[in-house]
Amino acid sequence: LKGKSGSWSSHPTLLSGWVSGRRVGGMVCIRPATVDDLLAMQACNLCCLPENYQMKYYFYHMLSWPQLLYVAEDYNKKIVGYVLAKMEEDSSEVHGHITSLAVLRSHRKLGLASKLMRASMAAMEETFGAEHVSLHVRVTNRAAFTLYSETLGFEIHDIESKYYADKEDAYDMRKMFETGLKKQQEQKLKKERKDKEKEKEKAKEPEKAKETEGASEKEKEKEKEKETVVEAPEGDEKAAAEAEEEKKKKARRKKGKK
Repeated sequence: LKGKSGSWSSHPTLLSGWVSGRRVGGMVCIRPATVDDLLAMQACNLCCLPENYQMKYYFYHMLSWPQLLYVAEDYNKKIVGYVLAKMEEDSSEVHGHITSLAVLRSHRKLGLASKLMRASMAAMEETFGAEHVSLHVRVTNRAAFTLYSETLGFEIHDIESKYYADKEDAYDMRKMFETGLKKQQEQKLKKERKDKEKEKEKAKEPEKAKETEGASEKEKEKEKEKETVVEAPEGDEKAAAEAEEEKKKKARRKKGKK
């Protein structure tokens, strides 16, 4: 129920299909949830899922992230499905999380779950600039896993052992949004640039080694020159001393003759 502006409207859509051998049809409205819907959302949760929450948990979501909660309402004003979602606060990345999704058995196979999910995910992107959305699903829940992976494009990020109260494992699934994909691409390009710079530095290392060797050889030559310069005066002094000694000998000889 996405409008021209990209936001999700509350205009009803005609849905019909066969469920449990009987035809289900009529106007079903996907709209933002209100505080008045919380009791009906909790009732829907109790009918559909083993993971149940106290009313204060629904209030917490409604007061913190009212933009992310949506309900499916039939023509009798009955809540037949909902999505409960939030933004993760203890993370360096801006991302949303689907807390709970449920549709009454009488209204399944009509595409309501995917519409509720898309409405909430669109709000995460548009309102909070989310980079991705995450959720947990039982490894044995093949219907939900198919919805998330094949219809909505989620991928398995990890497997969390004994995640649920009955010790069943859960798939940690994620779906990247456009903002997150752009960020990943920028990080990839940045890494490639750094790698290229490192390769250039490695290529210059042999040249630097040669320059260092040449500099060390020049220093050695300079040291030799200094040693030569230092030794010359010492030789002169020795010659002068010998000459002086020779003079003294001659003087003694002359005295002896006299």
